Amino acid sequence: MSGMRWSSEQLRWVVLIAVLLLTSLSTVGQVPATPETSPSKTLKTGVITGRVVNESGQPLANAMVVVSAIGAAKPVTQTTTNREGKFEVTGLEPLSYQVSARLSAYTALPRDPDSTQPTSYHIGDSVTLVLIKGGVITGTVTTQVGEPVVRVLVYVYMTRGSNGQRLRSTGHTAERGTDDRGVYRIYGLPSGTYVVWASGGGGRYSEIADAYEMDAPTFATSSSRDTATEITVRAGEETENVDIRYRGDPGHIVSGTVSGPEGGENMRGYHILLTSVADGLSQSFAWAFNGSFAFYGVDAGDYYVTGRSFPGGLWAISPSKRIKVRGADVTGIDLVTSPLSSIAGRVVLEESKAPECTDKRRPLLTETLMSAWHKDDEAAKSLPPFVWSIGIPVPADANGDFLLKNLAPGQYNFLARFSAKYWYLQSITFASPATAGARPVKPADATRVWTNLKSAERLTGLTVTLAQGAASVRGQLKLGEGEQRPARLYAYLVPVERERADDLLRFYAAPVAPDGTITLNHVAPGRYWILGQTALDETAPTLTKLRSPDERETRIKLRRDAEAMKNEIELKPCQNVDVELSVKP
Repeated sequence: MSGMRWSSEQLRWVVLIAVLLLTSLSTVGQVPATPETSPSKTLKTGVITGRVVNESGQPLANAMVVVSAIGAAKPVTQTTTNREGKFEVTGLEPLSYQVSARLSAYTALPRDPDSTQPTSYHIGDSVTLVLIKGGVITGTVTTQVGEPVVRVLVYVYMTRGSNGQRLRSTGHTAERGTDDRGVYRIYGLPSGTYVVWASGGGGRYSEIADAYEMDAPTFATSSSRDTATEITVRAGEETENVDIRYRGDPGHIVSGTVSGPEGGENMRGYHILLTSVADGLSQSFAWAFNGSFAFYGVDAGDYYVTGRSFPGGLWAISPSKRIKVRGADVTGIDLVTSPLSSIAGRVVLEESKAPECTDKRRPLLTETLMSAWHKDDEAAKSLPPFVWSIGIPVPADANGDFLLKNLAPGQYNFLARFSAKYWYLQSITFASPATAGARPVKPADATRVWTNLKSAERLTGLTVTLAQGAASVRGQLKLGEGEQRPARLYAYLVPVERERADDLLRFYAAPVAPDGTITLNHVAPGRYWILGQTALDETAPTLTKLRSPDERETRIKLRRDAEAMKNEIELKPCQNVDVELSVKP
């Protein structure tokens, strides 16, 4: 497997690609209550403030804070914290932002999969970011006769998260060279499970020749990828003696050509990825500025080879070629990139006439985020995972228009995120193309079925309706005598009305906080049963699974359980209701 060291120009493009692929951040934030009774105001620019602290709440000075607009082509803003750990970023437009912090030897606090803390922020928010001391992996690299291997690159790659689950997207990667004793030390690692290997691959990206660049990786302790030792890393702890007995076996070459639409003036050439089939995640990178590419030091194994380019600021990718590296070089691979697909739509607002909703704050359309969630079936698993992370969430513009772009061929449903408390997601529909002389066709419900997207297809007519009048539910978990609280407990709202039983957007779920409190916002008015049950999935977000077109049986069972509990509440427009939550026996 080739390594990853870049010249300054190539590093700049890799950083840009990483920013484009970023979808969510593992940060913990606190957003102050926003007054919901003031009328909507047209905001030009504003401020995001906050603090960076350690796990004990002590301020961290000189931490770099990065603020970037989600899905919008805006400059990334950076600042540093003062002695009290405080920061302030001014001049921000009314968009949705990601906010993260970096400090040497520290890493972000792992995000609880059931956390209700926000992952996006808006102007006026105050954010608290928690950094913890990262873990360390250290050891030596020696030859077969025990001599130190000097200036060989050692890589660590995360395969499992802190919860022990296999990752669904590319994991944390870091690298360091060995010193004159053959010693390496890699610090600031997030908690999780890693594999460690040494090889010189990637020296071709440096101006200095690397004596090991053609070697195959040697995984700790002295093995191939199939038998590599998995290393557990915990925050603030040092894992020592992860030693590698360097084999120095010659690696293989994987090479070929790529064609198709090239990048524009600011994104020249093609970017080639070599992805391991074994875990679908670990990758190597190469550039093909003249239509040719090559990976050196590739270990035996099965791989996907995928090309991509960036014409006009959009993405084009090739079908992934699956190859087997077995005792010989693999050459003559031909990749052809073609543009990815897109879906154009609009967010519309529907006002309420209920007097209780008078003067409630309207959503800012530019702070509304839309995203497409792909169907995670066998067809999707035949592609490298990075393909599905290209289509990042996008904001609507001031008119409500949005464009979901860079979508790989597949099946999708749609998610909307917005912040105005007294509004809810009423519907997501697709309008059929108008035909001359034909009767108008009622828009199709895009929540009940998957939307099939073909290669390079351009769909239009997606309408997302946000309606005023949302209610909210606050409450406390109630346990009977001797009753144990289940792990990963969720509160569910299930529609009572039979005519709503197939309305996916009338099913709600939110985790019960460790102190037993319950919070459900953006709930449509109506009658609901409320009950407590465990999460629906170990890794996927519970609400996403609950609203999947394929989970009709799950919703039927949940509704049956809720009906048996007979804990019914009625929510009126713009009402805040306090409840007690009981757990299904």
